[in-house]
Amino acid sequence: MARKVSGGIKGKSKKPVGPSIPANELNRSDRMVQALRIIDVGLRKQNIPEPAVELLKEARSPFQVLIMTILSLRTRDPVTVEAFNRLCSIYPDAKSLSTLDTDLIGKLIFPVGFYRTKAITIKRISQEIHDSGETEPPKSMEKLLQLPGVGLKTATLVRSAGWGIPDICVDTHVHRIVNRWGVVQTNSPDETYHAISRLVPEDHKSDVNRILVAFGQSICKPVSPFCSLCLLPSAYCDRVKVDKYR
Repeated sequence: MARKVSGGIKGKSKKPVGPSIPANELNRSDRMVQALRIIDVGLRKQNIPEPAVELLKEARSPFQVLIMTILSLRTRDPVTVEAFNRLCSIYPDAKSLSTLDTDLIGKLIFPVGFYRTKAITIKRISQEIHDSGETEPPKSMEKLLQLPGVGLKTATLVRSAGWGIPDICVDTHVHRIVNRWGVVQTNSPDETYHAISRLVPEDHKSDVNRILVAFGQSICKPVSPFCSLCLLPSAYCDRVKVDKYR
């Protein structure tokens, strides 16, 4: 499954949609939105492809987005896609997966990372959804987090890529970059999620992960980032905890 180059932020309003942003956070909000716009344009000019998480859009249902997300954790893209296709081409929904033995699920998804644990998680999630009388995972964050093995990152991906609900998936790249910029000061991706959720307007939330993961993989790397190649003017980045750069 080919990774695509982003089509960019299109038709986005500069004004927040939904609850208004507190006055004392407007500067940080504007700064972050403008940074996203600058990076998005730069990535497209350099033909830098979208991150692997965009593969989730190829899934056919919110349930399949959930399954692919679980499979993708600590697993390379090609392995994830092959395992997903083996599993979901035969057992595409919660009803069919709920009837499988975990050993069979494990065989179908091998060699994804932690395949035995993931097989148990997939079985339990499928049973819970099917037993509830539903065919898809819930839309609400609260109910998604009640599913076995579903954390904040997985829940936001199901909401955004599965249900089309604006939300921010904060992984290690997003967490590192916004802290490096000095927009927030947080200690974990979960803390970062709660901090930037109120800074980013609704119509930009689903762009954050797509843009910053590609940026983090190609330029703003964890160790010794390519500051000489950075797409952002220096005013947007405080280089917090950057000791070495290229």
